[in-house]
Amino acid sequence: MRLQHKTVHILSEEGTLQEIPVTQITQGDIVVVKPGEKIAVDGQVIRGSSYVDESMLSGEPVTVLKEKDSPVFTGTINQKGSFRFRAEKVGAETILSQIIRMVQQAQGSKAPVQKLVDKIAAIFVPTMIGIALLSLVLWLLLDPVGGVTHGLLALVTVLIIACPCALGLATPTAITVGIGKGAQSGILIRDAESLETAREIDTIVLDKTGTLTEGEPVLIDLIWLESDNTGRDIFYHLEKLSEHPLAEAVTHYLRGNTTPVTIGNVEAIPGKGIRGNVEGRTYYAGNSKLLQELSLLVNHHLQEEATRMTDERQTVIWFTDNRQALAVAGITDRLKESSLRAVRQLKEEGLEIFMLTGDNEATAAHIARQTGITRYRAEVLPRDKAAFVKELQTASRRVAMIGDGINDSAALAEADLGIAMGKGSDIAMDAAGMTLISSDLTKVPEAIRLSRLTVRTIRQNLFWAFIYNLIAIPVAAGILYPVNDFLLNPMIAGAAMALSSLSVVTNSLRLKNARTR
Repeated sequence: MRLQHKTVHILSEEGTLQEIPVTQITQGDIVVVKPGEKIAVDGQVIRGSSYVDESMLSGEPVTVLKEKDSPVFTGTINQKGSFRFRAEKVGAETILSQIIRMVQQAQGSKAPVQKLVDKIAAIFVPTMIGIALLSLVLWLLLDPVGGVTHGLLALVTVLIIACPCALGLATPTAITVGIGKGAQSGILIRDAESLETAREIDTIVLDKTGTLTEGEPVLIDLIWLESDNTGRDIFYHLEKLSEHPLAEAVTHYLRGNTTPVTIGNVEAIPGKGIRGNVEGRTYYAGNSKLLQELSLLVNHHLQEEATRMTDERQTVIWFTDNRQALAVAGITDRLKESSLRAVRQLKEEGLEIFMLTGDNEATAAHIARQTGITRYRAEVLPRDKAAFVKELQTASRRVAMIGDGINDSAALAEADLGIAMGKGSDIAMDAAGMTLISSDLTKVPEAIRLSRLTVRTIRQNLFWAFIYNLIAIPVAAGILYPVNDFLLNPMIAGAAMALSSLSVVTNSLRLKNARTR
């Protein structure tokens, strides 16, 4: 909550800089961010560039470059540069406000084990009152001389000792620390039940696109004819004029140090590519269908590379002039760097992993082979994902579904634990019990380890709370008096009761420094 900014600099319609309270900012205002400042609201950069520390969102220490059209988020910290951005989400709509709200709701929720503690407390409290009254009665009957004094002393001491503070603190303190630790690591936990459920998971179901992979096309291979890339600028500017989604992958790869090129007679070729003229020569960028239609010369090496790319489930893009193929590019939905590591760690935790995807069998098999996942299903519709989760649950499995899209939301809601990618759709995050802000899959085994540590801490707390009462109550009632004339002083009982609560809280706080990675 301290990450929230109090004031903000905006650019007025007259072009002057004004400092106003952040509560007065409205959508569409132009916000000026100076070096070292926190970003006050969510928005999109319209001018300037800088590196921004987004560790509060992603958990990663590496700063992120922000330039024109880049999104910026509340609470992140600008570094040395300065820029202007247009406010898009303000007040309660910002990412930071949503995070605060989710954490508050989660920390105020009750875990299933807490409900059990509540039931125990409902029996425990009247039982302790009964024991206190029984102590008084027994002292009156067994000690005719000092029975009233000793009996009242025992009554008060038993009530003080039996005060179930430690019992009541055992679960919520551990839950609060556990959920807070998760949020610091970029794991947003919706409620205490989700945190407790994570430790019971034995099966992980993974979506492919956007979960195991980046979720967007990336150019990973570009081979030039005889290593001659003199046509690089033409290829870049030709694809820049294309509206095809794959063209953006090419331009993103080639941008930087490009020389302006004038391209004339540009024409899109539906379903095949694009063409344009440069200094009297026609150039093409497109797929294999376009290459076959043009009947151009194709170098043997380029053809071999294209075959390799196809075998590796890359989409092949050709760049040619009107005589021969000049280059071949391979575009794919690249695996996230964290996916291989995450799958390995999940297997080490003893979890069984399934992958579901709407892609074809060949692509699914290729991704499964790369990640080491042996069980997968291809060409799966959204309703099939939820049905598959239910099928696993019918076989007595405890299932966690991990996904990022609207098509995953039904399966996320059906699973024992839904885990959404932070860069995914809002509906997926709404249906999930946990959200990984950075969309880093290695956070999943971290969340499971955090769950195990939290539940272990709760059990330790309950053990000490019950042991304390089990030992202290007979002493408070005066069981040692016939042996050595010892009666527990109510003031000492009060201190012991406070100490038991302190031990439970301290044990819960140990979670903050526990290793989950």
